[in-house]
Amino acid sequence: MIDVLYFAWVRERIGLPREKVETTAATVADLIAELSAREERYAMAFADLSSLRVALDQELADFSAPLKGVREVAIFPPMTGG
Repeated sequence: MIDVLYFAWVRERIGLPREKVETTAATVADLIAELSAREERYAMAFADLSSLRVALDQELADFSAPLKGVREVAIFPPMTGG
């Protein structure tokens, strides 16, 4: 079981700030594919992975990163300073 957290417009499109997900996904990309297959709202939120970033247990990671041992996945748009 993995906690998946959604931030900013990702949260708005999916309609949830977080959820617990039971998954057999090996990588972040596999998890995103599983979620996208659930419903249209997930597919829309994850349609363009180049507009998203991911953190595993609060450490920035790539979509190819393995999920083994990970407790939390955060998905969010890139942040900009100002």
